[in-house]
Parts: sequence; structure tokens; C-alpha cells
Amino acid sequence: MHRYRLTTNMSVYFCIVLLILVSVAFDNAEARRGRARGRTKSRMQIGLPITGKYRDPESDQYYNNNNGAKITLASHFDYEYVLGHKIAFLCVARGTPRPTITWFKDGVEIFSHLYLHVHEWYIGKDKVKSKIEIDPATQMDAGVYECTADNMYSIDRRSFKTDFSIAFD
Repeated sequence: MHRYRLTTNMSVYFCIVLLILVSVAFDNAEARRGRARGRTKSRMQIGLPITGKYRDPESDQYYNNNNGAKITLASHFDYEYVLGHKIAFLCVARGTPRPTITWFKDGVEIFSHLYLHVHEWYIGKDKVKSKIEIDPATQMDAGVYECTADNMYSIDRRSFKTDFSIAFD
């Protein structure tokens, strides 16, 4: 009888020790898996460097053309505006022939209207400066704006993310 109790107690202790070991092993595996996911994720966010090599000479000539449209000056990427105030984005591009600048909001081309104005200036033979102004800004103006400069040789883009804040006077 006494021997049976000892065996039962030993079985209980054995099960507890086994559960602890399995739990520790599982936690270590989760920790390793979590770190590995983090490293992979960060590598994906950074991306691979652009090598400048293309499959065929035509692509290389197109993307590395000195006359291609290039955006030389653009507004900041992340912009927080105050409701009721003015939003302004600037985009300057060069190229030969002079590039055309087109503005988009959330992937849709935008045009001037009562509260949104697009201004454009030609500078010399190969430069163009474009600016959009929204006044007064509303909640609906939050989103991703994009300036696209293009000519017959290439296209260049810059994006601007906007969100609003509420000013308490």
C-alpha cells in the first residue's frame, strides 16, 4: 500500500516537472520564432538596394536617361494640418522636354475647384514648379497626395501623407 502511494506521488512530481520543461521549451521556441519574424519583417521594410541593372538595354536607356523627368524639390512626406487652415504642397521638376506635373489624392487625379487651387510656373526651358493649396482644410482632405512629373523619357513621383488635428483656441 505504501509503495503504491510513493509511486503515485512520484508520478505527480514527474508530470509537474514534465509540464514545466515543456512550457519552458515552448516559450523558448516562441521567443526564437518571434525574433526571426522581426528580422524578416525589418528586411522586407528596408527593401533591397537598387542596383541600376536592367534586363535589356532599352529599359536601362529609358530609366537612366539624363533628359528624363526628375522631381528636384518636394514637400515633406508626413504633414499634419489643422482643420479650417490652409494646406499647401510643392513640387518642382526638371527634364527635357519640360515635364508635366499631375496631382493625385488617394490614387485619383485632382483638379482645381472652389477650395483647391493648382498653381504652376515655368522656370527656364526645362523646369516646372507646381503647388496645390487647399483652403480651408476639412476632414475629407486627409489622405495621400501624390505629385507625378512625366515627360517622354521617364516618370518620377513623390507622395505626401496628410492627417488633421483639431486646434482648441
